[in-house]
Amino acid sequence: NGPRMPTRIIDGVVSPKPENEYNDNDFRMLQLNSKAKHVLFCAVGPNEFNRISSCDSAKEMWDLLEVTYEGTNQVKESKISMLVHEYELFIMHDNESISDMFTRFTTIINSLKNLGKSYPNQELVRKILRCLPKSWTPKVTAI
Repeated sequence: NGPRMPTRIIDGVVSPKPENEYNDNDFRMLQLNSKAKHVLFCAVGPNEFNRISSCDSAKEMWDLLEVTYEGTNQVKESKISMLVHEYELFIMHDNESISDMFTRFTTIINSLKNLGKSYPNQELVRKILRCLPKSWTPKVTAI
């Protein structure tokens, strides 16, 4: 949940611990936070770096990146709902190649998977077969 700055309690008052009073666990927690921050700094591009460089903890950095790219839970649920709707109404368009249709389908499925919603392979195959136009009926029947 972020960096745990070592504290001490004196007469019921919580105050920061002086560094000379840190124990092994205090040093370990601060070191882990520093390592996590370093990994995040190295993993992001310049725009993201500018966005997260003012954060105090790796957790704060991660949360900011998560909200930026995935949105809040409400936004995430809304995206899932929209993509499920696209999936359910998916059909092959007239004059669309099977390759283009499959690319569109895969884009929807991958987006859903990235948001935590997935379908079993059998369901995906059945969905593809159901969305093909009538001209494909002999091939679908053969499969």
